[in-house]
Amino acid sequence: MIRPRKVFAQHWLKSEKALDAIIQAAECKENDRSANAKGDRILEIGPGTGILTRRLLPLVQSLVAVEIDRDLCQLLAKQLGKTENFLLLQGDFLTLDLPSHLVAFPNFQQPNKVVANIPYNITGPIIEKLLGTIANSNPEPFDSIVLLVQKEVAERLYAKPGSKAFGALSVRVQYLAECELICTVPAAAFHPPPKVDSAVVRLRPRNIEIPALNPRQLENFLKLGFRAKRKMLRNNLQSVIERDRLSHLLEQLEVNPQARAEDLSVQQWVILANELGVGSEE
Repeated sequence: MIRPRKVFAQHWLKSEKALDAIIQAAECKENDRSANAKGDRILEIGPGTGILTRRLLPLVQSLVAVEIDRDLCQLLAKQLGKTENFLLLQGDFLTLDLPSHLVAFPNFQQPNKVVANIPYNITGPIIEKLLGTIANSNPEPFDSIVLLVQKEVAERLYAKPGSKAFGALSVRVQYLAECELICTVPAAAFHPPPKVDSAVVRLRPRNIEIPALNPRQLENFLKLGFRAKRKMLRNNLQSVIERDRLSHLLEQLEVNPQARAEDLSVQQWVILANELGVGSEE
């Protein structure tokens, strides 16, 4: 048995209840030969010992797993290497060019869904690679992304405006995808147990209802607006807009002029940035 390594932030999920919740949230579609319909193509990041992988494989058309740990790759290759719909790639997901690797494997098309228990220390970069950014969204979005993440991060992902958890990350992610909480997972569900509880979330990339006219400017406003959450928005943004003008725009949006950054919804942030003009990047 391979021991979890701290350097890779490894914690083996052992809860059958949590695994069932992840599988159900993935809504995997199997091959239907009678209807000539193809099933889902899954990307799993950090399969570890393969406990989730084994559950997914019978349910999908194909599964591409990306694992950075060489010892785990040897274990997975030995146990699952002969499975026809399983492809294992050894490497760092954050630097891996997945489409170029798949060229050599014609039976494995670009995945349309992501299902993964990801390392908590690189959750942000992984989500950014999967979704893209406000200024540069993923041109080929996934149908859905089901992730097991730290509970505190999950709360920020699906937070509602006006709540303490609602922040710049909430706006950036919710601009690109619908976010929902599937379930919480206690630390005891892992070996070894992490110091925090976890949660399963599902992200569904979507068409942007009101796009930002200048995405980079919106990102800059978010950075400025949330840098001091206890301050009123008009104080945080005074370097880029006069306070009186901002107060007037907030009133037009039916937002209290004394509002803080977390009081604005995603759409209100976009409208605000659009109203302020698209002439500058800063």
